[in-house]
Amino acid sequence: MKEEMMKNKSKNSKKGFLFLGIVILIMIFVLFLNPDKSSLIMKTSFDYFKQMAMVFPAILILMGLFSVWTSKEFVMNHLGDSSGIKGIVVSFILGALPTGPIFIAFPMAQALRKKGASYTNIVIFLSAWACIKIPQELIEMQFLGVKFMLVRLGMTIIFITIMGLIIEKLIGGDSLKERNRI
Repeated sequence: MKEEMMKNKSKNSKKGFLFLGIVILIMIFVLFLNPDKSSLIMKTSFDYFKQMAMVFPAILILMGLFSVWTSKEFVMNHLGDSSGIKGIVVSFILGALPTGPIFIAFPMAQALRKKGASYTNIVIFLSAWACIKIPQELIEMQFLGVKFMLVRLGMTIIFITIMGLIIEKLIGGDSLKERNRI
């Protein structure tokens, strides 16, 4: 079992380096196509890298705390396959409360998945993080009006929920072995 986990980690690490290499090659290709924009491309790339480098250590600490403080049973009861409407509501709240870039949400989603959260609730969590924020809703209401904000929010909630349910059906109920592989 331990040997298989090490093999999977090595395989994922190789995939990560391969992806990084492909991205670097694409960037070099784009630099050759647009040499006049090379300084802008490099500056933008560095700015994104700097932003991620400043946030990533905090993400790792939060993920470690989450892994220790949150039991698998708690996640399965509130976000698991049998959580129903309660899981959907909790997923929306978990996704809508925090502010910050979406790349923070992906490690959290992975940790939730490892602890037994359903695909429906993972999709809802990630989509709510991307589309629904309390401060965003208040600003939207101020500039576009209450009616617009409520209609857009309602439609967003409906379609995110439908999308989560469809993805759950397409991917299907997976086994414990598949969840541990994530």
